[in-house]
Amino acid sequence: MGEFTGKVAFITGAALGQGRCTALALAKEGAAIAALDVGKKIEYPAYACETNGELHSLKKEIEAIGGKCEIFCADVRDDAAVSAAVDGTIAAFGKIDILFNNAGICAYAKVDEMTDAEWDAMLDINLKGPFIVTRRVVPHMKKAKSGVIINNSSVMGLRGGNRLSHYTASKWGLTGLTKAWAIELAPFGIRVVSIHPTGVNSPMNDGLAAIEGKTPLEIAEASAGNLLPVPWVECEDVANMVIYLAGEKARYITGSQFVLDAGLLSV
Repeated sequence: MGEFTGKVAFITGAALGQGRCTALALAKEGAAIAALDVGKKIEYPAYACETNGELHSLKKEIEAIGGKCEIFCADVRDDAAVSAAVDGTIAAFGKIDILFNNAGICAYAKVDEMTDAEWDAMLDINLKGPFIVTRRVVPHMKKAKSGVIINNSSVMGLRGGNRLSHYTASKWGLTGLTKAWAIELAPFGIRVVSIHPTGVNSPMNDGLAAIEGKTPLEIAEASAGNLLPVPWVECEDVANMVIYLAGEKARYITGSQFVLDAGLLSV
């Protein structure tokens, strides 16, 4: 039996990258997985998004290792769709112990060239989305008097980023929500933390590279500034951090920020 046997994890942005790795890691440790993703191309940014195919293949992969998985196609900006996914999770598994607010986008834009639509999409997905999901999950955690919420922010949630003002604003906002929710929800036994990766070797990085007309490695090397001699961290590194923070060994950790930055913020 794994560390999370009997636990239920609700993961947004679960079809690819960091979300998929985390879903698989938690499933291998015994957790039942509720995997939510948009399942279609969205209007911004311009790189490819996950589809129903990736969600279904995730479900098959989890079930192949003996795990349980329910999948939900929903945009985190759509309260009705999110509510239906949360209700579906409760119907299937009876509870939600872990929430990984992972869904997010990133794109470059100069402040004097950024459109209202680009700003709104970034803030709505990266900041309002976690609020909508958390609002619907928290009542179930309150009822259980326990739970862990892990918000996937970024190193840009602790510093600035060139041509990333809308992304930076969204991730600083998520850091602030983490601290506020930790205070509000502590009396109910609910912990809230945020993680802050440097660049991650994921399909999002591939999409950013395509927009810039560069290779993913060129994008990573130009933007990372990591102290350790690596261009990026791997999705599995993010999953390992979530595993620790969601587990019993981190039982008294709340309101804190955890960097996975290869030394970036030390410089």
